[in-house]
Amino acid sequence: MGYSDLDWKAINTIRLLAVDATLKANSGHPGAPMGMAPVAHVLFNKFMTFNPKNPDYANRDRFVLSNGHGCMLQYALLHLFGYALSLDDLKNFRQVDSITPGHPEAHDTPGIEVTTGPLGQGFANAVGLAIGQAHTAAVFNKPGYELSNNHTYVFFGDGCAMEGVASEAASTAGHLQLGNLIAIYDDNHISIDGDTKCAFTEDVLKRFEAYGWHTQHVTDGDHDLDGIEAAIQKAKDVKDKPSVIKLTTTIGFGSKLQGTGGVHGNPLKADDAKQVKEKFGFNPEESFVVPQEVYDLYNKHASEGAAAEQAWNDLFKKYQAEHKELGADLARRLAKKLPEGWAKKLPVYKPTDSAQASRKLSEKVLEDIHEVLPELLSGSADLTGSNNTRWKNAVDFQPPSTKIGEWSGRYLRYGVREHSMGAIMNGLAAYGTVIPAGGTFLNFVSYAAGAVRLSALSHQRVIWVATHDSIGLGEDGPTHQPIETLAHFRALPNCQVWRPADGNETSAAYYSALTSTGTPSVLALTRQNLPQLENSTIENGIKGGYVAVEAENADLTIVSTGSEVAIAIEAIKVLKDQHNLTTRVVSLPCWEVFDAQPKEYQLKVFPDGIPTLSVEVMSTLGWSKYSHEQFGLNRFGASGPYLEVYKKFEFTPEGIAKRGKLTVDFYKGLKPRSPVNRAFQQLI
Repeated sequence: MGYSDLDWKAINTIRLLAVDATLKANSGHPGAPMGMAPVAHVLFNKFMTFNPKNPDYANRDRFVLSNGHGCMLQYALLHLFGYALSLDDLKNFRQVDSITPGHPEAHDTPGIEVTTGPLGQGFANAVGLAIGQAHTAAVFNKPGYELSNNHTYVFFGDGCAMEGVASEAASTAGHLQLGNLIAIYDDNHISIDGDTKCAFTEDVLKRFEAYGWHTQHVTDGDHDLDGIEAAIQKAKDVKDKPSVIKLTTTIGFGSKLQGTGGVHGNPLKADDAKQVKEKFGFNPEESFVVPQEVYDLYNKHASEGAAAEQAWNDLFKKYQAEHKELGADLARRLAKKLPEGWAKKLPVYKPTDSAQASRKLSEKVLEDIHEVLPELLSGSADLTGSNNTRWKNAVDFQPPSTKIGEWSGRYLRYGVREHSMGAIMNGLAAYGTVIPAGGTFLNFVSYAAGAVRLSALSHQRVIWVATHDSIGLGEDGPTHQPIETLAHFRALPNCQVWRPADGNETSAAYYSALTSTGTPSVLALTRQNLPQLENSTIENGIKGGYVAVEAENADLTIVSTGSEVAIAIEAIKVLKDQHNLTTRVVSLPCWEVFDAQPKEYQLKVFPDGIPTLSVEVMSTLGWSKYSHEQFGLNRFGASGPYLEVYKKFEFTPEGIAKRGKLTVDFYKGLKPRSPVNRAFQQLI
C-alpha cells in the first residue's frame, strides 16, 4: 500500500474545490466532500476502472453517490480525472444551465451514472446496476471471454440509511447475494437536524448483517488510507455477498465547524475557507487551484482506464467472431436498438375476438415478444399471479445456490417492495444492456412515486405494469382503488401514462413504451374484461388518441380511456334513442403521446364547435385539457362487485347519457372552441 504527500495533496485538492465551489455559489453542501475525500481518492485512483474519454465504456466500474447533496465531491473527481467537466463548470456549480447542478443528474453531466438526491434512491439504483451486471455476465461471458466483470460502488450517508427505499433495496441485495456490490457508509453522525443521536441510534452494520451483507468498519476515515484500501480489497474478495464498509469520518474535515451540522448544508464562511486552505498547504488568497502534479497523478489512472477499454474492445471483436449471435446481440443492446422486426410479434385483435382484461392482454404481449426481446427483464412486487407479468417458460433471476433460478434468469421477484423495485429498475435501465418491467397494482405505484419521478427526470426506459387500475377491481375497496394516481403521474413531465381500452391499444402501449428509449411508462391495466373495439388498431393507438366512433353532424364528443371507452360507446345508442343526440367517441389512452401529435391531427380528434364530455372513473383533475365538462370520481371508491360499484357511481350507458344530454343543453348555440385549440399551444 503506502501513501505519499502527493496523495494527501490530491485529497486536499478535492476538499478545496468543494469549499470554493459552494462558497462561490453561496449554496451547497461542503461537509460530505471534505469528510469523504480520502475514501473517494483511494476508491477512484486505486480500484475503479473507467475511461473519462468514453464515459459509456461498457465494462466500466459504476459509481453512485447516493448522498447526492455531496455532489461537489463527484464533480471534483470527474474534473480531476479528465472527464468533459472543466474548471469553469465547477465555478458554475448550482447555476442555471450549468452541467454541475445542485444534485447529480445523469443526462446532464458526463460520468454521472444515475440521478440522485432524494435520499436512498441512489443506494437502490446501485442494487439495480449490480443486478444488471450479474445478469449480463451470465448471458454473455464465455470461457476466455469475461466481457462483464465490473463492480458497482455506492457512497451513502445516515440520511440514505434512514430512508425506507434503501432498506428495501438492501434486503433485496442481501437475498440476491450480489457480490459485485460494495457500499461505503459515511458514518459522520450528522444529518440536517444535527447530531444523529436525536433520531438515528440503531446499529447499521447489524442491520446489514441481518440482510445478508458482509460488513466491515474502518474507524478512522479521516487518516487511515491503508485501512480504507484494505477494506475495499477485502470487500472485492467476497464474491457471494454484497459488502458494506462503515467509514467513520468527520464532516467538514478541516473547517472550524468540522463535526457539526453547521458544515452540512451551508458554504464555509470566507475566513473559515482561508484557514482551511492554509491548514492544507494552499494559498489562502487563491481559489479553484489544482496543482499540476495532481492532474498528472489522476491522468495516469485515467490512461490505465483507456487502455482497459481498448483491451476490452479487442476482446469483444474476437468474441463477435467466435460467438456471432451473442456478439451481435450485445452490440445491438449497447446501441439501444431493438431487434429488427420485433414489433411484428405484438398481438393484433379483431372486433370479433373475445373480451379480455387488459392485464391478460399485457400477459399475451409479454408471452409473444419475450423471445425476440432478450433484453426484457420482467418482475413483480409479490403480485405475479395478479399482474400477469411472468411468461410461461420464464426463469427467475436468482443466485444458482438457491436452486430456484439462475443469474441469467429474466424474472425478478422484488417482494413486497414497490419503492425499491422502481429505484432498482432505474439502475437496471441505467446499466445499459437490459429493459426492466415491473408489476404491482396501480394504487401501489404511488408507494414508488419517488422512483418514478427520477425515471422521468433522468430519462430511463422503465415499464410499470400497473394492474387493478380503477374501481373495476371491485371488492378490495377504497384502500386499493386508485382514484388519484393517474392525475399524479400524468402531471409528471416525460412520463407516458397508458390506460388502454382493448388488445390493440395494449399492444400500442407496449410498442411506445419499448421504443421510447428515454421515457418511463406506466401501463394502467384492468382486472375486468374489455371488448375489442371496432376502430382500434395499433397504428391508431400509438398516436395516444384517436376517434373510436365517428359521426357526421355530431352533437357531442365523449372522450374516455380504458374500461370506460366501451361503456361510452354503449351510451351512443341511449343518447340517440332517448334524446335524439348524435355522439362521437374518442379513446385517449395516453395524454403525453397525444400531446406530441400535430395540432391538425389533434383538431380532427377534437374538432371545434362540438362540446366534449370526458368520462373516466378517476379524479377529473386535468381533464379540462381535453373536455368542456368532466364526469369522474372525485371521492374514494366503494367495496363490492365491480359492476355494482360502477352502477353506484352511475358509470353506465344511462349515467353517461344523462351527463351527455346536460352537456349538450348547456352549450346549445355556443359552438364551443375545441379544448385542444389553445393560445400557447405553439409554445408548449
